[in-house]
Amino acid sequence: MPLNPTIEQVLDMIARAKRPQYHQMSAQAARASYEKSAPILEIPSAPMFSVEDLRVPTRDGATIRARLYFPVEPNWAEPLPAFVYYHGGGFTVGSVDTHDALCRMFARDGQCAVLSVDYRLAPEHKFPTAVDDAFDALSWLHAHAAEFGIDDTRLALGGDSAGGTLATVCAVLARDAGISLALQLLIYPGTTGHQQTDSHSRLADGFLLSGDTIQWFFEHYLRDSGDRDDWRFAPLDGERGAPDFRGVAPAWIATAEYDPLSDEGDAYAQKLRALGNPVTLKRYAGMIHEFFKMGGFVPEVAQAHADAAAALRAAFGVG
Repeated sequence: MPLNPTIEQVLDMIARAKRPQYHQMSAQAARASYEKSAPILEIPSAPMFSVEDLRVPTRDGATIRARLYFPVEPNWAEPLPAFVYYHGGGFTVGSVDTHDALCRMFARDGQCAVLSVDYRLAPEHKFPTAVDDAFDALSWLHAHAAEFGIDDTRLALGGDSAGGTLATVCAVLARDAGISLALQLLIYPGTTGHQQTDSHSRLADGFLLSGDTIQWFFEHYLRDSGDRDDWRFAPLDGERGAPDFRGVAPAWIATAEYDPLSDEGDAYAQKLRALGNPVTLKRYAGMIHEFFKMGGFVPEVAQAHADAAAALRAAFGVG
């Protein structure tokens, strides 16, 4: 299918702005740029009953920020399910602020609490810090769910792009730790250690996420080239320490037709299916990377949001 016409307008606006791409900036400048631009194409922020910034302890003695959304007043007699969300940004940019509107949508339309995790970023915090932070936040919520009026038997996790990578890994770690998950919701996740798919070759330039920017992200995040073969970075093909992926949470995976990551998302879905895991794969025609955060400008994004929220509700048995 041709590129969505409104997406074409987005790409044209970006080209005419002539701003540096992330790989042409420092990490700090890229973060500031992303924080400023992230809300521009977003949907309006949905009202919540409460939004609270928390500090979550990590295994190395630090604490990280996490934002807890409740769409309705907590009811300890009927606790809500919860969705743990990891933002995208190549492990280098992004925050709970850049994904605030998206997480509010998930809380409202998924009829669940949402915990958005501000894992520590590269290059200050190299691999596997983001993985450890992501799983520590999930484990913390599982242990403290009752205190917040959350049902620890109805938890899901998910994320977009790099956050999707973290969610794939945490789904395996949760299985091994005995934390039951209703769903892993993966939005154009990165799953390979070496970007050698056809979509990486065809879509390396001109579709928002460039091949140069992908490599810039990874150069900041990884300690050395060997980390590319670690399954916690490359759940599709990483052989170092790779576990058995059988018995992980059911997966709902969204890919975009004009996204360099599309083939690896599709391949990860096939890998999970081949091992007997339930998988729903949605490839959104005419879309590009980051389209989930363009719902305020691109009308077709509403359907993707509705599909994802419906998957959450079905997994939680609500609505």
